[in-house]
Amino acid sequence: MAHNISERMFGLTQNNSTVREMFEEGNRLAALYGRENVYDFSIGNPNFPAPEKVKDAVFDVLNNEPSTMVHGYMSTAGYPDVCAAVAGSLNNRFGTAFDAHNIVMTAGAAGSLNVILKTLLNPGDEVVVIAPYFLEYGNYVANYNGVLVVAPPNAPDFQPDAEAIGKALTSKTKAVIVNSPNNPTGVIYSEETIKRIAAVLEAKQKEFGHAIYILSDEPYRELTYDGAEVPWLTKFYRNTIVGYSWSKSLSLPGERIGYLVIPSEADDSSLIIDAAAIANRIMGFVNAPSLMQRVVMHCLDERTDIGSYDNNRKMLYAGLKDAGFECAYPQGAFYMWVKTPCEDKEFCRLAKKYNILVVPGSSFACPGYVRIAYCVSSKTIEGSLPGFKKLAEELSL
Repeated sequence: MAHNISERMFGLTQNNSTVREMFEEGNRLAALYGRENVYDFSIGNPNFPAPEKVKDAVFDVLNNEPSTMVHGYMSTAGYPDVCAAVAGSLNNRFGTAFDAHNIVMTAGAAGSLNVILKTLLNPGDEVVVIAPYFLEYGNYVANYNGVLVVAPPNAPDFQPDAEAIGKALTSKTKAVIVNSPNNPTGVIYSEETIKRIAAVLEAKQKEFGHAIYILSDEPYRELTYDGAEVPWLTKFYRNTIVGYSWSKSLSLPGERIGYLVIPSEADDSSLIIDAAAIANRIMGFVNAPSLMQRVVMHCLDERTDIGSYDNNRKMLYAGLKDAGFECAYPQGAFYMWVKTPCEDKEFCRLAKKYNILVVPGSSFACPGYVRIAYCVSSKTIEGSLPGFKKLAEELSL
């Protein structure tokens, strides 16, 4: 039967995101068994409230700033004072030398990636991602007729293999997407790993005679444990462009507020900065949400309560290990990456018998694992552990 939507969107409707499908399945099961009896670990939707300072800032901005500023248009790159404040915050934290013109405010990290991919890609240009990777990257690259190239995973520690990345690079490579702390593994890419990747890219830039950009996707930068630090990539590779979101650090995923950092030392930086601002407009975002730009400017030093995530991390890890599962202890983000003793989709099917919803690793180009998002209430984790225990017994662990 003929249909009236684009072929690409028709294909996407037939192969919808597994994460979103599991999320909807959670809603269905909750209606049957009660929300408290469903253990939905499918989606990275923070369960913990935003810091009180965010609420205070919302009211302060609404009560004290002109309506035309709070709700009006501004430069498509963002309010100049907001961009300057973001640049100053980064400089204080990382010893950089950014100013307002290096910042483009965006509709979240996903908006950031789409803006910069729209800015950089010609049809047929290649973008390398490192498995396991956030599954929407493929859609973002395809939006601009780019080609996704997947570098293989490096189990068991999942630190990217620079040599494997080098083999994935060709004369058509325009960018490499790096995501640390990583979704889905929770791994932080070490300084040594970043240096090795940078060395490979420097050599390939010389070989191919054109820039290859690192696009550093950083929505989980502040979610780290045990004193771990996330390297700031522009210090190691000048052609790095950073995309950030406050979705996780301030528990604001629905507000869609983030930014791009485009360093002056990057090749064609002035052109990229101008083009990214235009891309923001012509893609239909027009500008990042005005109210939230004003709000986050007052909350640049605020963070959500990492202690709650840490408690969940420890409880879930201990429970899974006690049941016999093999899993990595995450350094950051809020995901547990668990090795499955059977095919990963079969594992997810069996887990649903106990009202446990997890996402198969094959959705992240890394079969044989599942992702468990532990940004849930502690009661959800406590309630799920007997089910995980029964699942382990069923799998003869």
